[in-house]
Amino acid sequence: MKLFPPNALCRLAWLLFFSGLFVRPVTTASAGPFLFSSFRDADQKFLRYLYSYDGYHWTNVPGTFLAATVGAKQQFRDPSLSQGPDGVFHLVWTSGWHGDQGFGCASSRDLIHWSPQQFVPVMTNTPTTVNVWAPELFRDDPAGDYLIAWASTIPGRYPDGLEQHDNNHRLFYTRTRDFQTFAPAREFYDPGFSVIDPYLLQAGGRYVLVCKDNSRPNLNLRVAFGATPTGPWTGVSAPLTEKFTEGPSALKVGDDWLIYFDSYRRKHFGALRTHDFKSFTDISQEVSFPPGHKHGTAITISAPILDALLQSTHITTPYQP
Repeated sequence: MKLFPPNALCRLAWLLFFSGLFVRPVTTASAGPFLFSSFRDADQKFLRYLYSYDGYHWTNVPGTFLAATVGAKQQFRDPSLSQGPDGVFHLVWTSGWHGDQGFGCASSRDLIHWSPQQFVPVMTNTPTTVNVWAPELFRDDPAGDYLIAWASTIPGRYPDGLEQHDNNHRLFYTRTRDFQTFAPAREFYDPGFSVIDPYLLQAGGRYVLVCKDNSRPNLNLRVAFGATPTGPWTGVSAPLTEKFTEGPSALKVGDDWLIYFDSYRRKHFGALRTHDFKSFTDISQEVSFPPGHKHGTAITISAPILDALLQSTHITTPYQP
C-alpha cells in the first residue's frame, strides 16, 4: 500500500494533514504576557508577582523576589515597576508608613536578581513631611527620563477640611535619568482635597492621571487630564468607583484600557474598562485575582522574562498566546 496517493494534489493534501499534527499553527501574537507587581498585607516585606496572558485572569508567580532592607522599618508596600528602553527594570516602593521622607528603589535585568537597594530621600528638605506613600514610576520617553510621583502630608501647608492634620495629602514628584541623581521634589497635583495613589499614563495624545480622592467621605478613584506629564491637571472626573477603593493601575489590553483597583475593605480586586477615559464600565465580575494580592503596577513583559520567572521557582509554564 502506498502512503500517498499518486495524484499531486492529493499528495499535497496528505502532507499538509500530517504536518498539522506536529507543527504548531502560526497565530497572531497577543499583547501579553502581563506581569503585576504585588505585596501582601500579612508581611509587608516582600516583592511578589502575578502573571496573566489576557489581562483578565491573574495567577501567582510562586515565591518572593525581594526582601526590603531600606527605610526606618524596612517596609515593603505599593511596588511600582517600569522597564526602560535598555531593558532594565526599575522598582520603587513605600518603605515606611509614617516617618520616612523617601522611598525604596532597586533595579534588575531579569526581575529575579536585584541591585543593592537604596533609600531615596525626596522630602528631607521639608522636615515636617509626615510620609512618602505609593511612589509611582512613569517613563517619559520624549524627555528621556523617569518621573516618580507620590503622596505626602505636610501639616499646615494645605487646609485640612475634614482630614486629620497628619493625613492631608497632596501629590509631589521628582525626575531621574539614572536612578542615582534625583531632581528636587516639586508639587505634582493639588486638587483642593486630599489625594494619594497617583498612576500616570498616556493615551489619545494626552496624559491621564488616575488617583485616589482621599478626602472624607469619598475615598474613591478619579481621573484628571493634562497636556504634559506634569500637568496642569484639569477636567477632574466624578468618582469612578465605590467608597474604600485605592491603588489604581492601568493596562492597555487590545483596544481598551483596564483600570485595576483595590477594594481594601472588601479584600477584593476589581477593574474598570474604558477606551476613551470618558465612559467607564465596571468589569469586576470579569476579572480574577489570587487572594491576598495588594496593589502594584501591571506591565507588559516578554515571554522569555516570564518563563524565566516561573522556572526560577521550579514551575515550568511555557508562554502560549
